[in-house]
Amino acid sequence: MKNISAITTNYKSNYKKICEVRFKVFVDEQKVPEELEIDGFDNDATHVLILLDDKAIGTGRILADGHIGRVAVLKKFRGKGVGKLIMKMLIEWAQKNQLKTLWLSSQWHARGFYIDLNFTCTGDKFEEAGIDHIKMTRAL
Repeated sequence: MKNISAITTNYKSNYKKICEVRFKVFVDEQKVPEELEIDGFDNDATHVLILLDDKAIGTGRILADGHIGRVAVLKKFRGKGVGKLIMKMLIEWAQKNQLKTLWLSSQWHARGFYIDLNFTCTGDKFEEAGIDHIKMTRAL
């Protein structure tokens, strides 16, 4: 994809673009209730934003404790490396900040994506927002 850029940012600077992607993916497409999507952790997180011609197409975030979350890519850009780029940047941020372990709650259907990035399933499948998830970790 031409004209793609990837930035590490904070929520305040880019919340409109971050929310645009997350709401399209989680609220509109996956029917997650809006009140669950906005969880109060965004201001404390470091965010990655992927832009194509300055239009947001993907995002993800990491908290200081190594919790990765809200990884979302617009439907027509999935399978093109956008999600892997988001994860690569979040992992690099974690390494630069000397975190030892990363963890996330993967949607059950997406666990293979994270396994390919050296995450391991830990624990049992659980439901969150009506969607099956599994906790996954990765040592750095």
